[in-house]
Amino acid sequence: MKTITKLFAAAAVLVTFATTGVQAQERATGVRLGIGVSGGVADHGSPFEYGLGADLRFQFDLSKELSLTASGGYTRLMGKDNVADYDFIPAKGGIKIFPQIGGTYLLGEAGAGFGIKDGSKTSLIWSGGLGYAWNNGLDISARYEGYKQDATSTTYQPYNGQFALRLAYGFKL
Repeated sequence: MKTITKLFAAAAVLVTFATTGVQAQERATGVRLGIGVSGGVADHGSPFEYGLGADLRFQFDLSKELSLTASGGYTRLMGKDNVADYDFIPAKGGIKIFPQIGGTYLLGEAGAGFGIKDGSKTSLIWSGGLGYAWNNGLDISARYEGYKQDATSTTYQPYNGQFALRLAYGFKL
């Protein structure tokens, strides 16, 4: 639990420093593509120790305060003890809300995780988080991501989830 607390404390400090004293930024609208990497620690009681991933995220701005997202990539959850690693391709859709406090945003996503090992079934994925996007394209966020696997999957674990940090670079298309 200490690692999770430290992870979110570090993210909160980064967002606080980034937003303190910052005047309102003019957020450009349009379509953006973000390329990101993430790392996280599994929640308490999970059969996994940590996760690593990479993704592409399209962002479709509906207004300066609201965007839709579509993302896909690759994630590997590293098993602890004798639990096998779990590799999957996440495909998620979501919503980003910008409360007009610098580049701060809230993000919620849901989708599917397509297991890549023989006998793996599709998992349900959901996540929620907080982030900050700078005008130069740099983006950092912290999220909780939960996974619900099909019980008939050969890689089945009763419950999985991770607290993760994502570092990305986005640019306008």
